[in-house]
Amino acid sequence: MSVTTSQSATLAPASVRAPFSAEDTAARVLRQEGEALIRFAHNLPADFGQAVAEIIAATGRIILSGMGKSGHIARKIAATLASTGTPAFFVHPAEASHGDLGMVAPGDICILISNSGETSELSDLIAHCARFSITLIGISKRPNSTLMRAADLQLTLPDLPEVCSIGMAPTTSTTLTLGLGDALAVALMEARGFRPDEFHVFHPGGKLGARLARVGQLMHGPETLPLISRNSPMSEAVLEISARGFGIVGVINDGGGLYGVISDGDLRRNMDGLLDRRADDVCTRLPVTVTSDTLAAEALAVMTARKISALFVLDAGERPVGILHIHDCLRAGIA
Repeated sequence: MSVTTSQSATLAPASVRAPFSAEDTAARVLRQEGEALIRFAHNLPADFGQAVAEIIAATGRIILSGMGKSGHIARKIAATLASTGTPAFFVHPAEASHGDLGMVAPGDICILISNSGETSELSDLIAHCARFSITLIGISKRPNSTLMRAADLQLTLPDLPEVCSIGMAPTTSTTLTLGLGDALAVALMEARGFRPDEFHVFHPGGKLGARLARVGQLMHGPETLPLISRNSPMSEAVLEISARGFGIVGVINDGGGLYGVISDGDLRRNMDGLLDRRADDVCTRLPVTVTSDTLAAEALAVMTARKISALFVLDAGERPVGILHIHDCLRAGIA
């Protein structure tokens, strides 16, 4: 059988019209989309507050869906919600019609996105929500569309032109939808009082995870602590600093609390007759300390500001339970 080679479907390089400025186009696009967001901020959907209340009260999960570019935005909104304390996931509308409707159950809330409100692939999800009394939130710029008429709550987008030169490519509309999703996520965070440590639960890896790590996760434990008593001779302090390698030794009182610290700098400043003195003669009283619950980033900021390389970690009784060195923070990617 002979095979005829067809002409390549690859588009030929387009000629650039003159005069043309990529910078001018970029500025215009960003300006117009920014103006669209500002207009949206001054005219929020009437159902926005109720949508937040319904999501907070939901006993199930938040399901987002959309087709094409709306689907891409729905995925991002679902990811943002999930990472900020609102369990959410994306269901592809076509896959929903082939079995994934089972992912959407009573107690859930379904957020469907369609710029026109007439996306046919969403019809089975809309019918499923109606059949099982699942709260449906619609996002579209057409309040009288099929989606919005079926929705329990309408988050209507402003009907503004797309910024592309042909007025058809999803640009302004997707920016507005993404902004609305961010507004939902942040409103839910603030309504719930979502805390940084909760955020860390969902972001244990990477730069965010490092920035949200606690001192207790990075510190060296009690068995490694360089400690001496107040009455110890300075010869013992020098040996302890050298042996432990932290550049510091803690001076404890009779009750085991931290009385002071002696650093390499303290040794240099007290060289005259150093070995004839005791630890409490040389130590710095009331040193800067942290607790195991302190954010490691905060501890690093303290060390940087005070120009010190290590901090003792104290328990509620002011007793040393760990030590954090600046290198521990840097190794963990905190900077």
